[in-house]
Amino acid sequence: MGSAFDMQASCPSSMTILRAGEGIVAAPSGVSSGAFLVQPLLSSRREGEMTAMRAFVPPGVCTHWHSHPRGQLLFVTEGVGFVQREGSEPIEIRAGDAVWFAPGERHWHGAAPTCPFHYLSVQPVMNGAAVEWFGPVEQEGVQR
Repeated sequence: MGSAFDMQASCPSSMTILRAGEGIVAAPSGVSSGAFLVQPLLSSRREGEMTAMRAFVPPGVCTHWHSHPRGQLLFVTEGVGFVQREGSEPIEIRAGDAVWFAPGERHWHGAAPTCPFHYLSVQPVMNGAAVEWFGPVEQEGVQR
């Protein structure tokens, strides 16, 4: 398998268990301001199926701008982070918070400068993709 974000043809066809700590890999380069780890939970290129992953982001690291063709649900499991949709100010989020990014909404998310940020993300597939990547976050006071 290449990148942690490379998608399989479809989700498993029967019950599958992924044990705690299994399958954790480095996120691919070019999608964030620094290294972080991900645990792919569901992977598919099939229309309407879901992709899901856990992310473990160290302090100060944020994703590049990106969007999801059918939206994204992000649930913070640990730590403190920030989210920002294009055209708005960054907003702090904490463990237990859930964020919905609408389909096509350009955004980023990342860890606070002094605290790790762990989350679960779920995003449906459209036209064989679940995410589209853009450039780094380069806004004054936000770049990590």
